[in-house]
Amino acid sequence: MDVRSGPRTRVTVLLVEDDEVIRKTVAMALERYGYEVSTAGDGLTGLELFREGRHDLLLLDVMLPGLDGIGLCRRVRETSLIPILMMSARGDSLDVVSGLEAGADDYVVKPVDTGVLVARIRSLLRRATFAPDREPAAEPASEPASEHRPDDAPQPASGRTGDLVFGDLVIDTQGLEARLAGEPVALAPTELRLLLEFAAHPGIVLDRQTLLRNVWDYGWDGDSRVVDLCVQRLRKKIGSDRIETVRGFGYKLRR
Repeated sequence: MDVRSGPRTRVTVLLVEDDEVIRKTVAMALERYGYEVSTAGDGLTGLELFREGRHDLLLLDVMLPGLDGIGLCRRVRETSLIPILMMSARGDSLDVVSGLEAGADDYVVKPVDTGVLVARIRSLLRRATFAPDREPAAEPASEPASEHRPDDAPQPASGRTGDLVFGDLVIDTQGLEARLAGEPVALAPTELRLLLEFAAHPGIVLDRQTLLRNVWDYGWDGDSRVVDLCVQRLRKKIGSDRIETVRGFGYKLRR
């Protein structure tokens, strides 16, 4: 979610959709749920509205005239971590993967049920403003204070009880930040929540459905590709060797 000055009372959505009927139908449906909706019929206009306005979430069609949804998503991600939900008319694998690789947080296939769309939007907004659901796993109380711990085990940083350290990767679980070799890592809300989920279970394999439930707030089976693509993006930012793929099971954060 963009952080800009001045209070607001309503959640604002920027909807970019070239089909006028779909654009008006979706906008009216979201407004009935209390959202404030701005609309654009092409990618370049959508980009201009994004830069001029203050929005909490972007809802983008993949196929747009001028600048398509993939290109628009990439342009937005150059400067913003705002939640992005993409819409695909076909649910084509290439469309889905391209959108997620461009930085989208989730996607829906058109035509989409209004209740499902609103549930996805609420989930994205929760991720953008969340507090961790669980504290990272603490050291067992019965462990003797003098017992040696491996150098690569996650430990609180000196003087900062909310920090977990994995080599040169420091995760601030209270300030909701990550630093790599002392430099801040720009993580989208979904990427940060995914990293915190891994950090809460270091060395433990987490399957995709568990991650969909705990990170994406899916109360039903979702498309595991959103997990795979988000893991890929996270690896590019914190190091490709930190999150290990356990084939046939899921992923784990190496200690």
